[in-house]
Amino acid sequence: MPCLNEAETLALCVEKARGFLARTGIAGEVLIADNGSTDGSQAIAEAHGARVVNATQRGYGAALATGIADARGHFVIMGDADDSYDFANLDAFVAALRDGADLVMGNRFAGGIAPGAMPWHHRYIGNPVLSFLGRLFFKTPIRDFHCGLRGFRRDAIRNLNLRTTGMEFASEMVVKATLGQLDVREVPTTLKPDGRSRAPHLRSFRDGWRHLRFLLLFSPRWLFLYPGVALLWIGLAVGSQLLRGPVQVGGITFGVHTLLVAALCVITGTQAIAFAIIGRRFASRYGFIPRSGTYDRLLESLTLERVLLVALLLMLGGFVAMFWGLWEWARRDFGPLDSTATLRAVILAMTALVTGFQLMMSAFMSSMINIPIYERRLADQPVPDDQFRRRNTDA
Repeated sequence: MPCLNEAETLALCVEKARGFLARTGIAGEVLIADNGSTDGSQAIAEAHGARVVNATQRGYGAALATGIADARGHFVIMGDADDSYDFANLDAFVAALRDGADLVMGNRFAGGIAPGAMPWHHRYIGNPVLSFLGRLFFKTPIRDFHCGLRGFRRDAIRNLNLRTTGMEFASEMVVKATLGQLDVREVPTTLKPDGRSRAPHLRSFRDGWRHLRFLLLFSPRWLFLYPGVALLWIGLAVGSQLLRGPVQVGGITFGVHTLLVAALCVITGTQAIAFAIIGRRFASRYGFIPRSGTYDRLLESLTLERVLLVALLLMLGGFVAMFWGLWEWARRDFGPLDSTATLRAVILAMTALVTGFQLMMSAFMSSMINIPIYERRLADQPVPDDQFRRRNTDA
């Protein structure tokens, strides 16, 4: 149990957990990961038979990570120490773990939420929306992403290399377990009003944003790739029609100004797709997201030289269109350009130049990620045995 000034409810939670262990005959312990309590929570926990470890780094995730690292059991069940979860009835979690599950999540919406246990905006907006996005982004079966009561196989979760220190730790555990193809299940659990007389540590908008930010950052496809592909497709589809001349739909005429908007869509879409590739390469290389064979092969095919070739061809086409526009301008003695054909050529030229330049810079940035952090110096290389003997002989 993570703990920060839970003196009002901690004893009851510890007693319920110990009672569950005694009732089921499970050899286990109650571990309190204290995050700097100043209300005597540590002494209360020890007095009721719990073991206390100190989580020196502040944050919900940091406290949980400390507890997981110090736990001695093969299975771990974690839950808040505010008496909102029923530690006396954890049979469903243990049964699923013994059946082979790596992570077992509680589902409060399936088990029952007592009146006043969850604010309305959490129950009907925050949790459903974030859980839906989690299922959409990561194809996880979990329908209650942020339930604080969950059980897991300790070694499996430690191997996920969880990094976050705040409330988003809960999302990171589910996301990485799903991406790591662990056996993730869900069981009904109940939620009742907590026993605190003070306000909870959770801050709705701040912590909700942290969860949403984490989901987006761990899914470059939804953050960058899909919006980028949509913008690029719209820009190319619309722009290819308007390059020939104005298009009239009903009573509306789409001309050179719409072509300019299409060009912006192409530029923005290309940059978003480049960010998706860079983000995925970085995340998979440094362990934030599990590696994908298909995606890695695609990234390996996008070598610096190949992308640079495409970028140079785009920029060359842009220069050709730009020179044509300058020639047309010169034909008019560098006076006002009333011809929309010239403006279309200039828009095409600028779009190709900017897109090519973006691709060039993105290719170099992506290639920088492939540079190893630690390089072995030539002098540090092991010397073959025959060379070693020759050196000793010469000496």
